Amino acid sequence: CVAAGAGGRTWPAQRAAVVVQSGGDGDNARQSWLPVRWRVQAVVNLLASARPAGCGLAVAMRIETCYVCSGPCYPGHGITFARNDAKLFRFCRGKCHKTFKNKLNPRKLKWTKAFRRAAGKEMAMDTSFDFERQRNRPVKYDRDLMKKTVRAMERVQAIKSAREQRFWDKRMEKNADVAKERDLAEVRQGLDLLVSPLVQQDVQKVAQRVAQRVKEKA
Repeated sequence: CVAAGAGGRTWPAQRAAVVVQSGGDGDNARQSWLPVRWRVQAVVNLLASARPAGCGLAVAMRIETCYVCSGPCYPGHGITFARNDAKLFRFCRGKCHKTFKNKLNPRKLKWTKAFRRAAGKEMAMDTSFDFERQRNRPVKYDRDLMKKTVRAMERVQAIKSAREQRFWDKRMEKNADVAKERDLAEVRQGLDLLVSPLVQQDVQKVAQRVAQRVKEKA
């Protein structure tokens, strides 16, 4: 990684880190000309070099929720709209953004989670949803608290997945009878394809005899 300085010079990330630490590069240069993003990159490189070999530098970032379809909005992706009252609306793709600009109701669109919850196709009320609410209360960093929080998040996600599976199984119980009737109707419709050719010949002979007797009587 390199950092570009004044006059088009290129600075290695290691030398840029020296600039960040000392405020100069040895030629009485100031830190102000160094772009912020390269200063940040230099700090990240310093932190990465201080870690043991084989350990990456993981940075946790918040995954927002799309305002229209309730899908995930990953960092660096999607569209963010800031209204004049400072409220932010995040969209995962242009389709959701266009839907918002057209003032369409997400509850009336069949491809959104709001519609599926309103139609009873997904869980709408559950205690596991309370953990997903954003809380803007400052909490002092505590290592033990962070460990417990991460473990609790994994446990809550497992419980939520199990409940969603039970909800889906219960909702699909009625479809078993419908699928059975559909399969039986398909078998009745193509039953002649399953009968042996010899049996078909016997049936044809009986039908011919009956037709001859009807003609003789006539």
